[in-house]
Amino acid sequence: MFGYVIINKGDMKFREFDVYHAYYCGLCRSLKEKYGLFGQMTLSYDMTFVIMLLTGLYEPEEAEGSCKCVAHPFEKHGIRRNEFTEYAADMNLLLSYYKCKDDWEDDKKYRQRFYASLLEKGYRKLGGKYRKKTRKIENLMGQIKKEEEAGCRDIDKMSRLFGEVMAEVMVCKEDIWKENLYRLGLYLGKFIYLCDAYEDIEKDLKDGNYNPLLGMYENPDFEEECREILTMMMAECSKEFEKLPILENIEILRNIIYSGVWYRYEKVRVKRKSEEKGQAKKNE
Repeated sequence: MFGYVIINKGDMKFREFDVYHAYYCGLCRSLKEKYGLFGQMTLSYDMTFVIMLLTGLYEPEEAEGSCKCVAHPFEKHGIRRNEFTEYAADMNLLLSYYKCKDDWEDDKKYRQRFYASLLEKGYRKLGGKYRKKTRKIENLMGQIKKEEEAGCRDIDKMSRLFGEVMAEVMVCKEDIWKENLYRLGLYLGKFIYLCDAYEDIEKDLKDGNYNPLLGMYENPDFEEECREILTMMMAECSKEFEKLPILENIEILRNIIYSGVWYRYEKVRVKRKSEEKGQAKKNE
């Protein structure tokens, strides 16, 4: 379920992209320093959003610099890091570990089982550092697994469980912003879970895998209903976002929330529509 909380690069200024990329590179370096090469391989754009959101809200001291890396070996690029970079690196590894375990349990992907074993040492450390949070997330992931095995068709129930996982990730402090961050994460997580289900519906139907949207799929209004549900989720998410007193990099964050998160959904929707038209022409 990674890769949905991204930027719409076409709607960004060059300077904004450079700032965004600097936070992304900062996360990459933190993952490598804390968890080694295999930890670095869990890098995701989703956690870059978490860093920038929490940075904009709490305005911590930052360390800026530049470096070369394997991905960009010929020229230096900017790096930004702060306390939330470290936090996001921890959460990135935590969620990646669960994803590997889930892939193994669902599809018996031996590569993912092996990868989970490589991340397990880091995961165990997090259990001591974020005891309450890791227990809550582990409990929620267990509930998701149980309901999926039972074939639960309650879309709101299933998406809420993953929404609560993202809410736990968003809330890093017990303060006045806890409730707003919790609700922002809750609805963003629900959106991610349902977007992932929407993208995988045809494959899951073919392979006989669980998908919460299977009960809706044969409905002639399936596409419209999915769009409406996803729009409601992001409307609630953006409402909580706009309550936060964020000024720094606000346009980048709005780019992600109002545009970037829809990129993969739109890509899948357009592809399906094109395939449907092609099939209709063949049938004529």
